[in-house]
Amino acid sequence: MSAPATPDGTPRPRRTNTGFGRVLVAVYGIFALAASARAAVQLLRDWHEAPLAYALSALAAAVYVVATVALARGGAVARRVAWVAVGVELLGVLAVGAFSLADPEAFPRATVWSGFGQGYGYVPLVLPFVGLWWLWRTRPGAASQDDTPSTTSTRTTTDAPEDAA
Repeated sequence: MSAPATPDGTPRPRRTNTGFGRVLVAVYGIFALAASARAAVQLLRDWHEAPLAYALSALAAAVYVVATVALARGGAVARRVAWVAVGVELLGVLAVGAFSLADPEAFPRATVWSGFGQGYGYVPLVLPFVGLWWLWRTRPGAASQDDTPSTTSTRTTTDAPEDAA
């Protein structure tokens, strides 16, 4: 089944919030909630212990919230916002992960992205790659490429076994 066509006959892109996208939105939502709660506790209770680490934790929370909303909305503008948010997420987890290993004193306590997301089972490291893959897979133009029929061999009537008489 192909995607419904636009008025000019071109197939509509798949929405980011359908199929596997629903699972992705749920995972992003869980991370948005977890990172926001963790950042709030860190900032309110322990700000003096690691201000840089906890500020970056709050940034991670904001990025997860923006990515969740953008992926859930799924429109053209939301898609562009999602590309930026997930790209920032990838750069953030790589930069903070590397920085936290290079200068552990700057991160005396774990954050969402420190150690490449080690405290969260490295899901923060994998999630932006999955998010970018999904945005690529559901991009405009991908629907027409994904819906092309595959070539399969067909059987003709001469290939059918004859009835034994």
